[in-house]
Formats: sequence, structure tokens, C-alpha cells
Amino acid sequence: MTDTSRIVISGTGLRCADAVRVARRSAWVELAPDALTRAERSYELAVELGAKGAVYGRTTGVGANRHIVVDPGSADLHGLRLLRSHAGGTGEPLSDDAVRAVMAIRLNQLSAAGSGVHPRLLRALETALRVGALPLVHTRGAIGTGDLTALAEIGLTLAGELPWASGAIEPVAISPGDALAFISSNAATLAEAVLAWHDLTRLLSASHVVTALTFRALGGSAEAYDERVHASRPHPGAVRCAAELRRLLTAGGDLPAGRRLQDPFGLRAFPQVQGAVLDAATHVERVLEVDVNAAGENPLIDVETRAAYHHGQFSTAQVALAFDYLRAALHHIAELSAARLSDLVEPELTGLSPFLAEGPAGSSGIMILEYVAHDALGTLRHAAAPVTLGTAVISRGLEDHASFSTHAVRSTVTATASYRTVLACELLGAVRALRMSGAELPATPLREAFRLADEGLPHLVEDHPLSSEIQRAEHLLDRLATL
Repeated sequence: MTDTSRIVISGTGLRCADAVRVARRSAWVELAPDALTRAERSYELAVELGAKGAVYGRTTGVGANRHIVVDPGSADLHGLRLLRSHAGGTGEPLSDDAVRAVMAIRLNQLSAAGSGVHPRLLRALETALRVGALPLVHTRGAIGTGDLTALAEIGLTLAGELPWASGAIEPVAISPGDALAFISSNAATLAEAVLAWHDLTRLLSASHVVTALTFRALGGSAEAYDERVHASRPHPGAVRCAAELRRLLTAGGDLPAGRRLQDPFGLRAFPQVQGAVLDAATHVERVLEVDVNAAGENPLIDVETRAAYHHGQFSTAQVALAFDYLRAALHHIAELSAARLSDLVEPELTGLSPFLAEGPAGSSGIMILEYVAHDALGTLRHAAAPVTLGTAVISRGLEDHASFSTHAVRSTVTATASYRTVLACELLGAVRALRMSGAELPATPLREAFRLADEGLPHLVEDHPLSSEIQRAEHLLDRLATL
């Protein structure tokens, strides 16, 4: 579905959700009226400063070549040489939606007018997004200190030196100072990050619904979600989670009484554990929205003070650490989902047959789902390992730290896919238990959730392969997220 709304790019106020809309729904991108004017002033100042003295990457080499002054006789080609030398990415190509997100984020960052890049590059990015022209961008080549390879590939494509992956626009000229100004950014990592954040937050919304279905199947005690309980220890995520469960579990305000004095942790401690990952996702969003609106290029060309500032804003330690935190929290809620699945196959908790089997004596029912869930949980556990415990020393020792934020984001994609499988297995168990018990559901969105699942998942009494049902359940989670 195409988004017909407009997203104004001004260098401030771009939200993660806006970048996702451009990436996934091709929303119309429009530069703010003053964006090109401010970029023009920054460009003119950069040229002036370069004529008066050394400006990193404009009048000098880069990295350990920072003290080597560019030969005035070949200065006109300095920008193209930098792009050509840095366009060394490899690996699989970025997906089309990720490339659109890269272009939108980089356009917004350049609109913050701190790079000194020529305004025609802003216009070229805007035009390419509008007509659907996409460069070929490779995935491998970043360590969290600037997405140099990815952005150099985009720059060379805009210049007409590399072929477009799809569509095309007229080539644009690269000024001597444009190269570093254009590639001095983590826009590619941020693009993958906002998509990863979006996909995980949707899955977190679905997890409230799945947990509520399991709650009804197990006859849970809702007093653990009472507003008074969470007001006594008001972590924002836990308060929000408990409120969601109350919304799903009651239509009239009175929470249902449970079968037990206290439930297993998978139900009883769900708001506390889910709350931690909700808070982590909120923190990730805040970090990303700082960076997608940042004039973080090195050097910063500051029109107000008419100076160039050399700095370390290319470091993405905040992004890497935020995603490490997010994955660790995600692992905890995945463990609870696997625990609830184990509760669903236990007769003492459900009052139903072992493994929810409905066939002849000795039938296995959904026994295998525990194996699948714990396989996915194992993958998630490995993906949750922090990437920020390593670093790199490169460029003849000058660049002696790296955050590996790109890897933190990609590990989160892997972890999210694994959690989707774990949660799908729980969904299958909850729906099967509710079918078998005939438990009445409240007149809340939970009733609609069960209807969607009941229609979308087959109900076969005899033992049968569950692979296709797991896949269906995984896809169904996106619909449940909207409830």
C-alpha cells in the first residue's frame, strides 16, 4: 500500500515512524522550503574555510592521511577519488526498503545544514526518492564509525559512476569537498535500526494479545495486573503492560478471578518482564530520533560561528548500547513465552489432556512445539550477546575505537525473528487450549483476536505436521498487533 501523505524533510523532527513510512510505503518526501537555502550557506562557508586553511577531508586526506594536504592541481577530483576509494562494500545488497530509509535519513541529516555538502546532492536524493530510483548498496563494510562504504556507493551512483539498481536520475556533479561531507554519517545503520525497531515494537504489541489468550486458557489470576499493584512500583513499561492486559481481559472493569492463588511467573511476572523491553524499545526510539536529525558530520560546518569543528560525532556508542540492552530484555520475555507454552501442555494447569492431544491414547498433540520454541530461544540467546564488548583499531592506529552498532542492529533483527517463532508456538498452544476448553472470552479485542486465529489456523484433531501452522501463526502476529 502506497502512503499518499507528505513527509517534510527539514533536518529536525523526523520520527522513526516517518522513516518507516518512506521505506515501507513510499511516502512522498518533500524538502522544507528553507532546507536548500541553509545548505547553500553551509556549502559556501565550507568553501571559504577551505580556501583559508586546512579542513579535514576537504583540503586534506582522511584517516591517517589527515595531515596530507591535497595537491591544488588535482583538487577538483579529490571528492570523486574519496568516493571511489571508499566504495568497497561487499556482502548481500541491502533490501529496497532499507535503501529508501537510508536515503530519507541522509537527506534529513544533510538538511540540518552542518555538512557543507553542495545543495544539489540534497535535491538529487529528494528526486531519487520521489521517482523510485534506488542505488545498489552492500551490507558489509561498517563498524559503527560511519557507514562509509554504503554512502560512497550511493554517492557514486548519484554521480553516474555506478549503475542504479532500479530506476535512475540524471547524474550530479561532485564538488571537491562533497565526498566526506556526504559519507560522514551512520545513515545506513540508522536505516536498518529504525526498521528493526518498528518490527520489534509491532511484535511486542502482539505479545500482549498472545499472553492474554494464554491467560484465559490457563484461568489466570488478574490481580497481578491490578492498577494498585503497579502504582506501587511504577516503572513506565510495566504500568503500560498491565494496562494493556486489563484492556484485553475485561470489558466492565472487574478483573477475572483465577483458578490459583498465584500463577506461574509466565503470567504473574509478565508486566515486569515485558515492561523492561517496552522501556528498552522506548529508549531505542529516543536515541534513534536524536541521530536521524543530527548534523553529525565531521567536520561540522557551523554557519552561526563561521567555523569548522573537528569532532567524534561519528561514534554510535549510544545506538550500539541501546540495542544491546533491547536484545537482553527481549530474551527475558522470550523465555517467559516458552515457559507459558510449557504451562499450556501441563494438565494440572489447564485441566486438559497432556500436550493438548485430542487423538487416540498416546497422541503427542503439540509436544513438538516446545522443541521448536526452545530452538528459536537458543538462537535468540546467542543473538542477545552484547556486541559492544569488542572494538577495532584501524587507520594506522588513529581510529582506535568502534561501537559495532551495525552489528548490534542486525543481531536484533535475528533476535526478533527468533522471538516471532517462540511467540507463534505459544499462540498455537493458546488457541488449541481455548478451542478444547470452550472458555468464554470477554467482549474486548481479545475476542476478535481469537476469531482471527480460529479462522486462520486449522483445527485438526489427529496428530499432524505443524510446520505450516507455525508459519501461519507467525504471519498472524502482525494482525494481532493492531488489536
